[in-house]
Amino acid sequence: MTGTTAHSGKVALVTGGNRHIALETGRRLAALGFTVLVGVRDLAKSGAVAKKLAGNVEAIALDLAALDGPALAAAEVERRFGRLDVLVNNGAIRYDLSARALLPHRTLGRKAFETYVVGAWRVAFAFGPLLSASGHGRLVIVSPEAGSSASTDVGAPAYSTGRATLNALTRILADELRGAGVLVNAISSDWVADKSKPDGRPLAPGAAGIVWAATLPDDGPTGGLFRDGKRLPW
Repeated sequence: MTGTTAHSGKVALVTGGNRHIALETGRRLAALGFTVLVGVRDLAKSGAVAKKLAGNVEAIALDLAALDGPALAAAEVERRFGRLDVLVNNGAIRYDLSARALLPHRTLGRKAFETYVVGAWRVAFAFGPLLSASGHGRLVIVSPEAGSSASTDVGAPAYSTGRATLNALTRILADELRGAGVLVNAISSDWVADKSKPDGRPLAPGAAGIVWAATLPDDGPTGGLFRDGKRLPW
């Protein structure tokens, strides 16, 4: 991994700032020299979280559920920095493992697609020009292996199909942004431990895989699904 000076002056945005994996990713990017913006839905409630992180980290209002949320955040980033070097899309909602495709929870299913697909699409649309302006942009889409067709199993159909659609969007974005020097990859951080999943994977390796994709060299891979730097099947 390259040192702090190599990334000094670069700007990174991490969405889903109320989640532990987003904050750990932001902390690691700040340690590498990035100016880190952590996207949060409510600045009044969540803004103090970023202040606890060492380095140049601050919160920025970004509500993925609002139609104009990503556009407003992009306008602020453009006004202040004129570009964006790294975007980590980490939007997520809770899901029901007991749900079945023929007995779906319609409300959760709709919310899953709005978050994983529509929300991510809005973010990419809003920030794509700023990533292109970087000349070396990196778009990292956090998408667990459950979205891989090779790993799809019974349970949480809205979650799995939403993530699978997000993976398809990853490949499309990689192709469209290739000419602007933007690398786009999906990263499986796996089942990371938090208050709701105390038996999950340790936080550190999950965040490390995201940072790996965020700091890829210009000749690095694009349009792939990876975990811990190793390619996974779509």
